[in-house]
Amino acid sequence: MNNKPEVSNSHLLLIPSYNTGALLKITVEEALQEWLPIWVIIDGSDDGSEDLLLPLQEQYPDSLRIIKLPQNIGKGAAILEGIRQAPAEGFTHVLTMDADHQHPANYIQKFMQLSIDNPESMILGEPVFDDSAPMIRVQGRRISNGWAKLETMGWGIHDSLFGMRVYPIQDLIAVMYSTRWARRFDFDPEVAVRMAWRRVPIINISTPVRYIDKADGGVSQFKYGRDNILLIGMHLRLFTGFLSRLPMALLRAI
Repeated sequence: MNNKPEVSNSHLLLIPSYNTGALLKITVEEALQEWLPIWVIIDGSDDGSEDLLLPLQEQYPDSLRIIKLPQNIGKGAAILEGIRQAPAEGFTHVLTMDADHQHPANYIQKFMQLSIDNPESMILGEPVFDDSAPMIRVQGRRISNGWAKLETMGWGIHDSLFGMRVYPIQDLIAVMYSTRWARRFDFDPEVAVRMAWRRVPIINISTPVRYIDKADGGVSQFKYGRDNILLIGMHLRLFTGFLSRLPMALLRAI
């Protein structure tokens, strides 16, 4: 591991967490070796996982902030709580990553450097799956990605669901305030599409992803029925929005 994390006044690492158990501590421990500062948003967790971070907070009192929300409000809403506070402390960009140890901490600096070199852009992780990836999840995201490409006229979203990303904060805030949706599991795909509608440039970076088996402590908040219904409704809304924007997009292309 790299024992000299990068320290930034402009790029914040934000980790939303809901009942991720011991994996939260592992994720944060590894991230602290790569980047400072880090904010962890505890989204109404009731499993005591935030208590595991207290020794780390004592070790990094100025660089690790734990924000505890009183109740679960969803991934997108939790991230919004963080980015509302970030600009007042000088942050212009935010890297989001999941708390369940699926995303590689050793890619954090790659994402951040790409953002530093291209500050107007959104940096999207493009997952590279191994044999641990459930095939139903892999196939399902292909469908979502196809819709995202259609809704943005191929603006450049290689993967609409992967949660390891760097956003320009002001663009992300504007997108979040433009819709009452994108507050739960629909956050990642809806925000990617709406950022493309704002003509935010996109850079994709191939990123390995791991799926940890439940027997090994893996956790997942994804509910196939509930969240697939949420995604279907989201794409119907976005496609309707795409159709309303189509005449202007065609005029710009002429």
